[in-house]
Amino acid sequence: MKNRIDILFKTKKEKILSVYFTAGYPNLGDTKTIIEELEKSGADMVEIGIPFSDPIADGPVIQESSHQALVNGMSLEVLFGQLKNIRQKVAIPLILMGYFNPVYQFGVEKFCQKCRETGIDGTILPDLPLAEFTENYQPFFKENNLYNILLISPQTSDERIRQIDSVSGGFIYMVSSSSTTGKKQKIGDFHQEYFDRVNRLNLNNPRMIGFGISNRETFENACRYASGAIIGTAFIQSFSNEIPIQKSIPEFIKGIIA
Repeated sequence: MKNRIDILFKTKKEKILSVYFTAGYPNLGDTKTIIEELEKSGADMVEIGIPFSDPIADGPVIQESSHQALVNGMSLEVLFGQLKNIRQKVAIPLILMGYFNPVYQFGVEKFCQKCRETGIDGTILPDLPLAEFTENYQPFFKENNLYNILLISPQTSDERIRQIDSVSGGFIYMVSSSSTTGKKQKIGDFHQEYFDRVNRLNLNNPRMIGFGISNRETFENACRYASGAIIGTAFIQSFSNEIPIQKSIPEFIKGIIA
């Protein structure tokens, strides 16, 4: 079976919107509802965050959502249980994103098998070193038709980017800057030289830009340099106790792509 991420990038060439949220936030049982509402509202891909107790690369909003999700009782076991029948209602690509420690504790081979069983198409594990992935874990991912999405940043050398491209599947995650997630950026804050440099490399994999994408303006600007962009912090901030997510999610997505 062809990976849904490949199908997405083959059928839609530009302005792909991927949305990140933390599983188990704002409430433990919201995970499936959020995914379903994102698809209905026009998101092209969803990144489901695995909460972790020490999310050092994330800004305060995602850190707090991760903490609250753990307090709510979220874990990988719970998450896979919630996603058990997700493919009966959702067709867009789904990615699990988080730190490697919970995956390692769960068991990498078991994790990959669970991803296949529940219909997960890829993972983003930013703190899993490339060499460790290729030497120890890549076969588990291949056996389960699961892409491990790798990251590059403005500091990544051309040689390293080419190496990442050679072992990547799905897409390459372009971190827009060296800051943590959620940092507000103006339209001109993106690293123009970085984007131009990566474009000149003529990579095999499509690219998505993340970090600092918060509204229609920054989304459209990022889409000038990649196939699409990823929004996380701003989406999580849109949750409100006063407004049900079935109403807030369509309004948020409409503000990005309508």
